[in-house]
Formats: sequence, C-alpha cells, structure tokens
Amino acid sequence: MLRHALETDLDQIEEGYRKHFAHEKKYGAFTVFREGIYPTRKDAEQALATNSLYLCETRGKISGSMILNKNQPAEYARVAWPSRAPAEKVMVIHLILVHPDMAGRGIGSSLVQHALETAKQHSCEAVRLDTGAQNIPACSLYAKLGFQVVESGVMSVGGMIPHDRHLFFEKKLDL
Repeated sequence: MLRHALETDLDQIEEGYRKHFAHEKKYGAFTVFREGIYPTRKDAEQALATNSLYLCETRGKISGSMILNKNQPAEYARVAWPSRAPAEKVMVIHLILVHPDMAGRGIGSSLVQHALETAKQHSCEAVRLDTGAQNIPACSLYAKLGFQVVESGVMSVGGMIPHDRHLFFEKKLDL
C-alpha cells in the first residue's frame, strides 16, 4: 500500500535508513549517502512537515519511502531540461529508499509509478530526479520506467555530500 507518511511512521523510516547503511557496509555501496549526514530522521521529519514523505507498506511494515515535491535543487538550474517545463509544472523525486530486505520486489518501481501519478494529478509536465552514475540498480529502474538521462555533472547530495558523477533524469508526462 502506498500512502503519505504519518508521524508514527518515522521510527520505521529511520530504521530503514539504518538498515540501508548496514547493508551497504556489508555488501558495498551503490549510493553516496553517508550515515549521520544524509538521509537522516531529520530529513524524513522535514518532508513529513511539508506532506512530501510517502511510503510503501507491505504486510504492516514499511518497505520503502520517498520524498516527492516540487522543490528543485539548486543544481537543476544548470541542466538543459528537454521539457522546458516551468518550475510549478515539475515534480521532483528526492529520495527513494527501499528496505534492503525488500529489494527486487518492485517496491522502487511502485514508488516511482506513484510519483508519476501524483505529478499528473497536479497537472505537472515532467518529473525529475537525480542519482549517482554508480547506482546501477536505480539507473536501470529509471530507464525502464521511461526516464531519460539529460546530463551528467556535479551535485551536492542531500545538500551536503559532493558528488561529481551525478546523473540528472527527466520524464515528460502525457497529460
């Protein structure tokens, strides 16, 4: 089930972040996230406060989460977006995190599909997101769902983690 997060979900979302970091320490990292820096409970709390925190619930447990809103990071201003959609017509996926125990079960795909539907409901013309080039699972998912790589460049992930092999994706929406 996909839904907006509630304050009572924050402990489970934070636990999902911790499990993500533990998984990457044990098996290797696809992300450039840093424990204690991004993502943190504070990021989830801020997203919850603006009603932009969503989650996927499977058998009563949170299996994935996503931050979705119209706030474009400063780096997006340098990208030559194909849609040329005005800011108010763009939805942005900031963070998708699937619980490591639930990987490969379509949770990420469901979250992205929900973002696309939400964007259409808000009359958006495009959905944008970014990820590191090393994040092969995410890059594959976004390509499979019709997103196109627009540019590669520098990004400050979570506003705090510099990364120079970042990919910027966009999907134009049919309204």
